[in-house]
Amino acid sequence: MTATYDCVVIGVGGMGSAALDHLARRGQRVLGLERFDIPHDRGSSHGVTRIIRLAYYEHPSYVPLLRRAYELWRDLQSAAGEQLLHITGAIDAGPPGSEVFRRSKLSCDLHGLPHEVLDGRELNRRYPAYRLPDDHEVLLQPDGGFLLPERCIVAHANRAMAHGAILRAREQVLGFSRSGGAYRVTTDRGAYEAGRVIVAAGAWVGRLLPRLAPIARPERQVLAWLRPDQPADFHPHRFPVFNLAVTEGRFYGFPEYGIPGFKFGLYHHLGEEVDPDSMDREPNARDEAVLRAFAEKYFPGGAGATLTMKACLFTNTPDEHFLIDRVPRDPGIIVASPCSGHGFKFCSVVGEILADLAIDGQTRYDIDLFRWDRFAA
Repeated sequence: MTATYDCVVIGVGGMGSAALDHLARRGQRVLGLERFDIPHDRGSSHGVTRIIRLAYYEHPSYVPLLRRAYELWRDLQSAAGEQLLHITGAIDAGPPGSEVFRRSKLSCDLHGLPHEVLDGRELNRRYPAYRLPDDHEVLLQPDGGFLLPERCIVAHANRAMAHGAILRAREQVLGFSRSGGAYRVTTDRGAYEAGRVIVAAGAWVGRLLPRLAPIARPERQVLAWLRPDQPADFHPHRFPVFNLAVTEGRFYGFPEYGIPGFKFGLYHHLGEEVDPDSMDREPNARDEAVLRAFAEKYFPGGAGATLTMKACLFTNTPDEHFLIDRVPRDPGIIVASPCSGHGFKFCSVVGEILADLAIDGQTRYDIDLFRWDRFAA
């Protein structure tokens, strides 16, 4: 007999695990299916740390969601009994006229967020690891910091299972179809029925929903961890996370935490669109050279020996905003991907939104920016 659930969640990464948690705690009978391990290092939700920042350069309408995300992350870490959210402050900076600075400040002004405006000289004096040009415009928002992605996924998964959710790893979804008043989800191990299906499959979303293949474009991303000469300058208490627009591109980075080294990356790295199953996951000399050149110029005290390099995936939309919606003409299918490389910080609240959409068909949160129909043309 085919097992039947209120909802099947495809993908138990950052957003899928959060959706399972919210659904299970609202009394839903739920199944989570993950083709890899829980957690795993094949997608977009790994790498020890992920930035969370409240002054949001990408669009001011993200800020209310972030406020709720912070509340939910703190609730999760209390339930898990471990620290998942680390506050360091966050830097958004660039040369005079920088959009990163201007739009981050706009978010602060529109939403009444505490912040300081500095120049590069003052930033460098206050935080010795930084070496920005003196005339760079800098916004310091004290609530920024980082999350521990693998531990967050485990915490969401554990709480979901404690409330009755069933999770199955190493089980690949082959497809799903409508069957009467429900959906039949077929995997490489069997089949399940559900009233609703949430697709949170990251870089694989276009395989499961072919209409999204032209919109959800997987991209290879590489991070580096380099040895600091003065490790104390890169400690979380002395090093805010950053989002820097410089001549070489837009970079982001973290204090040293979890594994040795100053961690940082270049948004959209080398611009390589890839097949997530066959992409080169081994960083190479070109990857290292691009990242090292940035560190040597702007963080010379953090440009020591290479300690670790890791590849991951962004899955980008054309406008780089999220896609969170019920599928047009098939509203029992809900999609939460792609997130264009800036989604993990939102997972806690997106899980709540997905549960709303699955149970009620609507949510109290403003998600108009993330609607499917913006790509209708």
